Amino acid sequence: MSDYLDLIERAGDINHLLARYGVKFGIYKNNVFNEQLFPYDAIPRIITKQEFDYLERGLIQRVDALNCFLYDVYNKQQIIRDGVIPADFIFSSKGYLPQCEGMVPPGKIYSHISGIDLVQAKDGTWYVLEDNLRIPSGASYPMIARELARRAAPGAFMKNPLYDNRNYADMLKECMDYSNTGGINVVMTPGRYNSAFFEHSYLAERCGAVLAMPSDLIVENDHLYYKEYTGKKVQVGALYRRVADEYLDPVTFLPESLIGIPGVMDVFRAGNVAIMNAPGNGVADDKGIYYFVPKMIEYYLGEKPILHNAPTYLAFYEEDRRYILDHIDHLVVKDVSEAGGYGVIFGSDLSAEELENLKQLIIRESRRFIAQEVIDFLDLKIMDGNDEVERKADLRAFVLSGPTTRVWPSGLTRFSRNPDSFVVNSSQGGGFKDTWVLSR
Repeated sequence: MSDYLDLIERAGDINHLLARYGVKFGIYKNNVFNEQLFPYDAIPRIITKQEFDYLERGLIQRVDALNCFLYDVYNKQQIIRDGVIPADFIFSSKGYLPQCEGMVPPGKIYSHISGIDLVQAKDGTWYVLEDNLRIPSGASYPMIARELARRAAPGAFMKNPLYDNRNYADMLKECMDYSNTGGINVVMTPGRYNSAFFEHSYLAERCGAVLAMPSDLIVENDHLYYKEYTGKKVQVGALYRRVADEYLDPVTFLPESLIGIPGVMDVFRAGNVAIMNAPGNGVADDKGIYYFVPKMIEYYLGEKPILHNAPTYLAFYEEDRRYILDHIDHLVVKDVSEAGGYGVIFGSDLSAEELENLKQLIIRESRRFIAQEVIDFLDLKIMDGNDEVERKADLRAFVLSGPTTRVWPSGLTRFSRNPDSFVVNSSQGGGFKDTWVLSR
């Protein structure tokens, strides 16, 4: 499978086109917004059909269990009553929103678009590192990269039996249509200065939805409307919101939010609009709750987990906390509320004084941290100038829940451009490459 050499030769052209199309992401740092390109590497990640079939089964199982958990935890809370997860652990999660109790979205689907981050160890074992169920981003990058690569080097795609990843927009539209309560589909963006604005506009265009700013949307009589430029109001049936929960509705959540829709939670509560993903999902992608997902699979589905969690220790539990404190110098410690590669601390990188300070912080704020064994995951080949080098890489798989739960036969492969780093996030300077899933 070396028939991608012409892609490597055209990588500069593809990156130039990505820049022209505005394929960028933004980062706020020190109250300054900086926008930069997301570097594309032309050597694709290749996943065999057999391997994808295995991942697909495991990802569907995992997301189905997580959707069951979200329905349960905001309604009967049976998993708490049965002692599978401690009540105080759930209710102390920053992602748990009491305002969402008793709310049931259309079809009982809470996470319509799930971004599951995986790594593959050098022995071939796949591990799930994180579940992203709030507003996971990144599908647009491999979509447009594949589109531009097909133009630049069509031969590479005629020679290789690949799944066509252009069906993501159709999968997303199917989910929106399935949950739609009557009205148009809308992608809601907070605006031009959001880090993923390119994605918002691209996905709206590709799936035939309206791209709307918060000021374009208004609540009247427990219904949500989009105001056209003519002044005409059109009812919204499905709202794919790209705004964090706390900013979504200033009446229900943060009153100072300027990027929310006043009253939209009342519309959601009345069953008159589907919000994708549902508010309150943060309790399920809390890095502490991640520890319990294998138990959720057994509890809700009566099945053994197909995919593995990374070996994880919960500082909340005294036995695990003792293990973390005794072995902290070779563990990776994660702050459960952080994202984007922030709050990840490798014990091996710290001085004796820093290790001691971290230990004391874990003792004081045990709910705040998990620790994991460091997985020496696969290095993938990338081009560094004219040289072929190897760097750490992960895979964000996208799982869409609508009439059924489906896994997009593609994904976002991110890699570190730092030879000494395991952190691959775009916000930490990483790049991305296309993910080729073989169809036979």
